[in-house]
Amino acid sequence: MANYHIDRINDDIRRVLSERLREVKDPRVQQGAMLTVTHTETTNDLRWCKVYISVLGEYDEREMRRGLKSVSGWLRHELGTALDLRYTPELNFIMDDSIAHGAYINKLINDLDIDHTDENADSE
Repeated sequence: MANYHIDRINDDIRRVLSERLREVKDPRVQQGAMLTVTHTETTNDLRWCKVYISVLGEYDEREMRRGLKSVSGWLRHELGTALDLRYTPELNFIMDDSIAHGAYINKLINDLDIDHTDENADSE
């Protein structure tokens, strides 16, 4: 299977899972935090898919993992209904802290007390 085909499948899986995660009723998954599917990696045989989830806000990571594992069967069924694939892959959720880390770095940069008036005065 060509790499571009797997890339397209990964994009489709990410899109569908992003939509369906909003519909999950499990309180462990919907604990006031914002979930984002940042990336998916599907094997060439379409048997397995790593789903990278980024969570912004306060949450219990252990409970979030349990909740995602609990709803993975329903999400897989929804994925099979939405996409016409030879096999619907088993979903393996991996926590990705890249968005939270980026927000933290952005906050640090914004909190810096830099006076730009001195730089403009020196250049004149």
